[in-house]
Amino acid sequence: MLGISLFFIGAVLIVNGVGLTGRIHAKESAPFNLLVGLLALFINLVALYRATETMSYFAVAGGLLFAFTYLYLAVVQWFGLKGSGLGWYCLFVAISALVFAVMSSDYRLIAMWLVWASLWFLFFLSLALEKELKFLAAYTIFVGIVSCWLPGLMLLTGYW
Repeated sequence: MLGISLFFIGAVLIVNGVGLTGRIHAKESAPFNLLVGLLALFINLVALYRATETMSYFAVAGGLLFAFTYLYLAVVQWFGLKGSGLGWYCLFVAISALVFAVMSSDYRLIAMWLVWASLWFLFFLSLALEKELKFLAAYTIFVGIVSCWLPGLMLLTGYW
């Protein structure tokens, strides 16, 4: 299920990165953020139902960080909100992602959680503190490709 999640999270990060360049209007990205958020929510609810040990619940919590990010973003985009609340949520997620990195035993997952933590922190700076980050669009696309889309493809095709 992780491969499916990463594949679509990569796609939504690419779309959102392009949106940050101004080539896609926020309301145009909102439905895709909603769909990916709902997909991540569904996958993690299935995993929650199957969970039997502490680390399984911990993994679900990590997946829900993504689901709630995209669901929250869809609402911000659809209703034209400023997004400062989402920015503060991104700080919570960035700090939490560091814990997930520390708790990971696979060097690839450690690297991915650290990259994701950096992206969420940059969104905190941009949305909550209103810092202008000219590289954020390109970095979002980069993160989507390198840490989500390609690993998702690798997992789905058995090359992970």
